[in-house]
Amino acid sequence: MEVTAAIRQRRSIRKFKKNFAVPDEHIHTILEAAMMAPSALNTRPWEFIVVKSETIKKQLLEAHPFCRLETASFAIVVCARPDLQPGHGYWPQDCGAAIQNILLQALDLGYGTCWCGCYPTQPRTDNVQKILQTTAVPIAIVAIGKPDETPAAKGFYDPAKVSVLQ
Repeated sequence: MEVTAAIRQRRSIRKFKKNFAVPDEHIHTILEAAMMAPSALNTRPWEFIVVKSETIKKQLLEAHPFCRLETASFAIVVCARPDLQPGHGYWPQDCGAAIQNILLQALDLGYGTCWCGCYPTQPRTDNVQKILQTTAVPIAIVAIGKPDETPAAKGFYDPAKVSVLQ
């Protein structure tokens, strides 16, 4: 898929086809795309937790009630590792770039996604950390699966938000 088309076709999907299995090779491709994202000083201050377990998805849903994991095939929890970027605080942006790559790569493979933010909302961040038994900072949960809805676009170009300095 062309990048321009992917950007304009990407939607937040909250309803997925139930019991749809995503091949491990596609999960690998999505994670590889995430790790191709730029990061400050190339520190790559992230780790990714793939959640296929229905039990853990239910626990995550309790911790983050706005995250649509009920019908998602799996989720990728993008976690920050601030310790890998000492003296710099760019890890939220770096993880955001990785998340955007996840969204676009998944779309290219025919899947829908929903980016559900965790950090800096408390106690959500701490609760997700506990469920996943990690010391890394959960930035977002990305639900992924075969879309079972086709929402309208919400993004649009707004020239009022653009300044040009010459």
